[in-house]
Amino acid sequence: MIQRRDILAGAALGLTTAALGRQAFAQPRNAAWPRALNMGTAAPGGTYALYGPAWGQLAQEATGVNISFRTTQGPNQNIILTQRREIELGMTTMGVALQAWNGTGAWTQGNKFNDIRALFPMYDTPFHGISLKRSGITQMSQLAGKNIGVGPRGGTPGTYFPLMMDALGYKPAAIRFGSGSDMSGQLQDGLLDAFLFASGVPIPAFSEAETQGEVNFLDYTAEEVAKLTAAFPELSGGTVPGSTYRTAGRDLRVVGMFNFAIGHKSLPEDLVYEIVKSVLGQNARLKQAIAAGSETLAANANKNTFLPYHPGAARYLREVGQTIPDNLVLA
Repeated sequence: MIQRRDILAGAALGLTTAALGRQAFAQPRNAAWPRALNMGTAAPGGTYALYGPAWGQLAQEATGVNISFRTTQGPNQNIILTQRREIELGMTTMGVALQAWNGTGAWTQGNKFNDIRALFPMYDTPFHGISLKRSGITQMSQLAGKNIGVGPRGGTPGTYFPLMMDALGYKPAAIRFGSGSDMSGQLQDGLLDAFLFASGVPIPAFSEAETQGEVNFLDYTAEEVAKLTAAFPELSGGTVPGSTYRTAGRDLRVVGMFNFAIGHKSLPEDLVYEIVKSVLGQNARLKQAIAAGSETLAANANKNTFLPYHPGAARYLREVGQTIPDNLVLA
């Protein structure tokens, strides 16, 4: 997990890269490459909305291919749109990607999304939550019979939190879906008893909420972590350092899963090679734009054990010393 950084500075830099990302370059470096690509990000309040334009700007500078950004519901919709080639680039958590590849999970409706390819590892996504201090809610078990928000329906938290609460035996009175900023607003207005989310830390909506009033951070007991990782092997236990949030006051025990950038299988191999090189080869610049970039390292390629890499991505990762099995590369 990553340490806390100045979220306001990160947000400002992220917005700057988003603006730059809309500037058209004269032409791609290679005439055979497309002149423009579309990237699916996610709704405001989560990390994708800032992280996507940050790495998109690096890729755009390196390739001369203009990259535009489409606000989506998150990983599920990014996969659907990439499969349809309505976007060529996207981002997802590996749990959602596993459901997509195998056609499991209610949102897939039994369809397998096998035209997506892994590009590079992004960062770990810890699942945790907040409540208002005045609510008296300090642990997940107290959410039984309460109203909770879990982010967009098509996002990783919107997909997993209902399943996780069921696995723990904590049945909420109601589960609401919406953007991170909307969920935070509903919490402040008393419409939600707790807001549960999963994103790169610090979660922007959580950092904003703790500036507006006193909040409790909700994590898991050791027993809850054991139950969740047994029920969902794609989850792993971890810790969010207490310094991540201004008022957390303690380390948070969490479960999480890694995020990966994805692309459509039809993207040219040499273009994908240059995109991946531009991001993984400029980690210092990425970290300046978004704190979660500190985990965007070639060494984290081993967090993917099932989703085939695009040949261009595999070529770069192997060049920098990563072991990518042949059966994990697919054109």
